[in-house]
This record gives sequence, C-alpha cells and structure tokens, in this order.
Amino acid sequence: MLKQRPFLIETLTAIGLIVAPFVLPHLGFAPNTVNRILVWGLFGLGFDILFGFTGLLSFGQSAFYGTGGFVAAYLLTRTGFSNVLGALVIGMVAAAATGYLIGLIALRRTGIYFAMITVAIAEVFFFVEFNPLSDFTGGENGLPGVPTPSFNLGFTTIHFTNGWSLYQFIALCYFIGVIIALRIVRSPVGAILSAIRDNPLRATAVGHNIHGYKLTAFVIAAAYAGFAGGLLGVLQAFMPPDAFTFDTSGQLVMQTAIGGRGTLFGPLVGAAVWLFLQDFLQAALGLGAAWKLVLGVVFVLLVCFLRGGIIGGLVDLYRLVSGKRERRDAETEEPEVADAKATQQPTPAPMQAKEVEHPAYTGPILKATGLTKRYGGLVANSDIDFSVDQGELRGIIGPNGAGKSTFFKMLTCEIAPTSGQIVFEGRDITGLKVTEVCQLGLTKSYQVNQLFTGLTVQQNLTIAALAELRGKFRLDLFRKLSDVKDLTEQVEHTLALVNLTRRADTPVAELAYGEKRRLEIGLALATSPRLLLLDEPLAGMSPRERIETVKLLKSIARGRTMIIIDHDMDSLFELVQRVTVLQEGKVLLDGTPEEIRTNAAVQEAYLGGVHGEIAA
Repeated sequence: MLKQRPFLIETLTAIGLIVAPFVLPHLGFAPNTVNRILVWGLFGLGFDILFGFTGLLSFGQSAFYGTGGFVAAYLLTRTGFSNVLGALVIGMVAAAATGYLIGLIALRRTGIYFAMITVAIAEVFFFVEFNPLSDFTGGENGLPGVPTPSFNLGFTTIHFTNGWSLYQFIALCYFIGVIIALRIVRSPVGAILSAIRDNPLRATAVGHNIHGYKLTAFVIAAAYAGFAGGLLGVLQAFMPPDAFTFDTSGQLVMQTAIGGRGTLFGPLVGAAVWLFLQDFLQAALGLGAAWKLVLGVVFVLLVCFLRGGIIGGLVDLYRLVSGKRERRDAETEEPEVADAKATQQPTPAPMQAKEVEHPAYTGPILKATGLTKRYGGLVANSDIDFSVDQGELRGIIGPNGAGKSTFFKMLTCEIAPTSGQIVFEGRDITGLKVTEVCQLGLTKSYQVNQLFTGLTVQQNLTIAALAELRGKFRLDLFRKLSDVKDLTEQVEHTLALVNLTRRADTPVAELAYGEKRRLEIGLALATSPRLLLLDEPLAGMSPRERIETVKLLKSIARGRTMIIIDHDMDSLFELVQRVTVLQEGKVLLDGTPEEIRTNAAVQEAYLGGVHGEIAA
C-alpha cells in the first residue's frame, strides 16, 4: 500500500490535525489537553524510533526533554533572545549534543544494563538541575515567563497565543516531526535499525556498524525530546522542573506501550488515552491522587490483552474483519507440518550463480598460521595451520567437540585467537572485528539460524545487501531504499539463487525449516563475499531437503571460494575438492575426499578403530 500511495500516512495525518479542533471539543477534549497530547506525541516520535524500531529501552529521556526545554526557556526569559522558533531549535541541538555524549557512555552496555544506565543519568540531570545549576534553571521554581511564538510576515504579524491558536503552531511542529520520522524509518538507516532490534548479532555479522546506528537512534530520540521540552515551556508559559523527573520518562514508556510501539503514532494515541483519563478521573469522578491507581490498572489490562498496544489491536481487528487474519493463520503452521508439505512439492531448479570476479591477488585467499584458542585451561584449537586457494571448495569435518565451530569463529573474527595469525587476501586480519572482515569479503552462515525474525524474507536479504552496497555505516537518513543503486537487483538475484522468490514477502516466522536454512545461506550470499564459510548448512534437514540443498550449494559454488563444515560426509564429499579433518582441536589430516574416506586414522577418530569406508 505504501508503494502505491507513498504519501498516504502524511495525508491522513494532515487531515486529522486539521479536523481535530472541530471534532475533539465535542468528545470532551479541552484545547490545552489536545496541545499537551501533541507535545507528548512529538516527544514519543523520537522515543519510538529508539525503542520501537531499534529495540533500546531508555528510562532517561527526561534528561533530554528537560535539557532542550530549559535551554530554550533560558534563552527566551534570561538573555533577551526573542525568536521562539530559534530558541526551540537551539534547545533541540543542545539536547542532541547531550544525547551524543551520553550515548557514548550508555551504549557500551546492552539490555537491562543499558536501561539502568539511562535511569542513573536521568537522576544525575535531575540533581544538577535542582542544585549546581539552580541559578540558571530556577531550581524548584522553574523558569516562568516563556513567550508564545509570533511571526512577522511584513504585511502582518501572526501571534500564536493560547488554546486553539497555539494548537496551530504545535500541530505544525508535530506534522513536520512525523514527516521527518517517516523519512527516517523508510530510509536504509531505518531498515537497519529494525534489523538491530530483531538480531543485533546478525546485523553485525553481515557488515553493519551497529554501535554507530544505535548512537544515531539515541541522538535522534534526544533531539525530538529536546524540541518537545521546549514546546512544553511555550505551552505552559513556564518551564517546570518536573520535566527532569523519572516520572516523565516512565510516563513516556507507558504511553508508548499503551498506544503501540514501532508505529510512530503509538505514543500519540497513548498520550491521548493517558491525559484524557487523567482529566476525566480527577475532574469528573473526583478521584484526586487516586487517579494513578485506576490508570495503572488500565495500563496493566491493555498490556496483557493488547500486546501490540491500541494500534496493534486495531490492526488485528482489521485483519479479522477483512479475513486477512484467517488467511495468515492458515499459512502459519507447525514447522513439522510445513516441512512435510514442502517435501511433497517440487522445488524449482536453483538459479545458476553469477561468475564471481576475483581481484588480481593470486596467493592463498585465506591462510591461518599457528591458530590457537584457549579458554582458561581448556584448549579448543591448538596450533592450526590452514590455507585455502582462490576458487577452492574446502570441507572441514571432525567428531563432535573437535573445535570446528570455534575454528570458524576465529576465521571470521567473531572471537579472537589466543595466538596465531589469520591472513585474508594478503592482509593480516587478526584482531579485526567481524563487521570489518565482512566488509572485506569474508562472511559465514550460522549453524543455528540467525535471521531477522520480525522481517520478511526480502527485508532480510535487503539488510545484508545494504551492508555490501553502502559500507558499514552511512547516515543517509532521508534517502529512499529504492534509491540505493543495485539494491533491488542484488536482492532479487539472491532470492532466485536460494529458491525463495515466491516467498519474498513472507514473514520469516512463517517459513518452513528448510526455507529458513536457505535464507540463512542467502544472508551470507547477499553480501557478495569473496570467501564464504558455511557452518553445517545441511543440519536438521530431511533427506529430500538435503538433496535439494546440495544442488543449491553446487550452484552457489560456481566461481566462488567456499569452506563448508558438515556432519553429512557423503554430501560434503560430493561438494568439495579437499577435506581437512580436525580432532581434539588439531588438524589430523588434509586430503582429497577419497583419501579421507579410506584413511585409517580418520576411521579411528570417527569409528573407534572399526575399519571400513566412512559413510554419513
């Protein structure tokens, strides 16, 4: 729908803001309440980019809300600065700069530790506002006398005083905020933020600098908070000290959860519910301070029964009424059932891979020397020498616990070796980050699927392709995805290569297991690697799926350099040219599949001395 009507959301937002003053008074909304809802909605736009789209739960947004608000209010009340819009922008910039500095600290941790750091930072800002900086912020008294905006057009001056008059200015600010937020979430940066929310490990492994993108989301949220804080002072003609309190941050989180995170409009809807019930419970029912108890119960019920918030519930209702929910439920089956059906249907022949152009470098594409990994007293790999030539298909086998996966992780720099050296295309990559080596052209698929489960098949491959086409970090915040050169062609080719073209718009959660394994390989292929490492690509597959995947791998192998780990040795020997055998973290033997198949030492390692050809 967005592709067919790209400005539909913007148009509906504009219509809603224009109609609101004529409709909301009849529903019991006072103009001041509506203006407060818009301020909270603008505050929540940035927070939803941080929380809903990037998956970072911050309880410290009040620090930036208060910073932007007090900087703007100080300029307008203490310095003689009279340009209200200019003061709001300066406050926003101050909040964004503060967010950048705080983000450098807070984003060094993830999960609950990140959330706790933001709580601590908000408390520090609250203390500073009331004590060391009280001469500038007014302390407990705040900063009164914040003026409302006015614009001199030459022939007339427009004043936005209060009530519905001020609503016009705040509504315009909110609308511009929505347009900017929509451009961000529709941009390549927005796509990567959603990938980070779903699976930061894989977003890193395909070549994205996720710390840089997290910091970007953090600064964006701080900028929105700062501008909204300035609007709060303008709305109330007074910048209140409670803008810095933890209650402000907590209220923002609750409003976003009530309305629906990851929707941009969830915070606005949540604020409308929150503020309307607050006024209704206090004024109409005369509950006084007890309104928080009732509102808390409402919040718990909404979160329990509408996990996607009010907007998520409305979307589910629409699907139910239109019949889309039943169709999707019918498509979503248990993995066993889906896999059984998949094995009964013919699979089209895999698309032939494009010939991969190699650089002029002619030595071994990868060479590891003396590679060792210790975990305390445990030696996972010991003094491994290993090299792969350009265009070679190499297999790695070994009993369980032989150190194969650890070895792979060292080759792709997911973990650092205790000692030894790794050289890729003549360059020493020992000690580099996984993002950097992926950008160089070395990547892997995982033994356990690492997919972006909240996205579709096509969106998954888009995330991987963006890393190869844009580099590990780029701030093209207002660029359309469709404007990224060669992106569509690369994604479509990878879809065809792994036989998922017909499933392009299918959510990953609805794929059969074999399809997920193909997508796992596709994520690695979409980065256009010069050396591809596949960690047990046949693991968990049915016999039919194994046959089809072997055909797929043969097609992929054309013109590529690949290293494959797998326990299905019959299939592996069919694919590769040479095999390296690991045992107890060391190289036991290196040779052709036939040499490995009949070698007594290999039979001893696998079969405990029972001789004969090894079969999978």
